[in-house]
Amino acid sequence: MRTMETVLQTWAERVRAAAASKTTLRIRGGGSKDFLAQSLQGEVLDTREYSGITSYEPSELVVTARAGTPLVELEAALARKGQCLAFEPPHFSLTRNALATVGGMVAAGLSGPARASVGAVREFVLGMTLLNGRGEFLTFGGQVMKNVAGYDVSRLMVGAWGALGVITEVSLKVLPEPRAEATLVFELDQARALTQLHQWGAQPLPLNASCWVRDDSDASAREQLFVRLRGAVAAVDAASQRMLTQVGGQRLDNGQAAPDWQACRDLRLPFFAQVPSDDLGLWRLSVAQTASVLDLPWPQLVEWHGAQRWLWAPLTATQALREAAAKAGGHATLFIAPANTTERLERTAALSGPLARIQQRLKAEFDPAGVFNSVSSRDGPSALSATD
Repeated sequence: MRTMETVLQTWAERVRAAAASKTTLRIRGGGSKDFLAQSLQGEVLDTREYSGITSYEPSELVVTARAGTPLVELEAALARKGQCLAFEPPHFSLTRNALATVGGMVAAGLSGPARASVGAVREFVLGMTLLNGRGEFLTFGGQVMKNVAGYDVSRLMVGAWGALGVITEVSLKVLPEPRAEATLVFELDQARALTQLHQWGAQPLPLNASCWVRDDSDASAREQLFVRLRGAVAAVDAASQRMLTQVGGQRLDNGQAAPDWQACRDLRLPFFAQVPSDDLGLWRLSVAQTASVLDLPWPQLVEWHGAQRWLWAPLTATQALREAAAKAGGHATLFIAPANTTERLERTAALSGPLARIQQRLKAEFDPAGVFNSVSSRDGPSALSATD
């Protein structure tokens, strides 16, 4: 078995050779995000061999891991110490051949149901080491909470999808697991659900996650709002009683609710699985959290207290979706392309002039030979950096 130093040396040699021959490399970890609507080309640079947790200080709430470390391995190590990645990164696939990795988690910049309350991936990144397009290893940030030396380049890499280089190692802030948790469910239409979420958001309640969805699996077509509370036992119990008294509803058993929140995180709820037609793609609309119901004809699933809207819609609706998202203070991203689509798709709208120039300059600095793929960002209209 090769040593970790040999692995990095081999990667650097491959990058320099690719730059000299003007070929591209496709950075790939476990392949858990291969289904996303993006065109990835080039020779695969597999990061899984460079794996392992290199440093973990539970008392300091900091962990450092290599890029190829399976996400399940990192989360298991944290759980043994009663800690977690609070932003709930999605796994998407838990099969042996498609395990999400730490590097892919950071490069994709995707967060789960708790994002609206605890923050995005980039807010938990303390530092990292990067292999750039010149075959050089660069280190940014550190392993402490307060690191103010230089530009915050580490967070620039979050959501860049490897367009600027290969993440080799990353240091993350972790948090203690919540002492108490409760999931409440309310029978509310989308407009009432959004209004109620906005009202709760202005109150001192331990809100952690929310999901509104219409259940079309039976004739009743129930519209339900699920809200998860996390925090101290007394705070969760008091908030549950207060919210149920205000609106009416019920508290679910945690053993029943936990798998559903994981399914929501990994896009495994029935809403995501039941694709109506091969002509439809899955769109993700990121909008202002206070945005009202969007005037769109397709069924939606609403997360992040209103800030994230999912829907299945045809590609012919691209312009309408982007205009609706922009009007609501956000943007629309094609997350999963229709099954019958073969051409390259623009997942997000084009950048404005100033932002496009900044992006080009960053790409030229980190990857002057264009070794690494530039792909449209999942969470923002930039191909290099996303705000989850």
